[in-house]
Amino acid sequence: MDSAVQSTALLATQTPLAAKPQATPMAARAEKAAKDYESVFISQMLGAMFSGIKSDGITGGGQGEEMFRSLIINEYGKSIAAQGGFGLADQMKAQLLKHQEVLDSK
Repeated sequence: MDSAVQSTALLATQTPLAAKPQATPMAARAEKAAKDYESVFISQMLGAMFSGIKSDGITGGGQGEEMFRSLIINEYGKSIAAQGGFGLADQMKAQLLKHQEVLDSK
């Protein structure tokens, strides 16, 4: 087996960083901030994806539909992030907590 495939398979089977229990209030705040960040990131990505799609005749289009489309895209982003997202929140949380440890040690 190719070494790149082996290393990718190894990474896929490892436990995510968020699996480590963190019971501190700072960890809860970091988790919320990380999930919110991932939600916004996903919404922005979906917004770019939906920007080229024209409205259908049923809803009529116009400025009202553009406004409500952005709301539904934001809800899609929140929903995807709540279901695990892309794993970005786990990495963000780990980095936030790591940064906090460095600040606390000074």
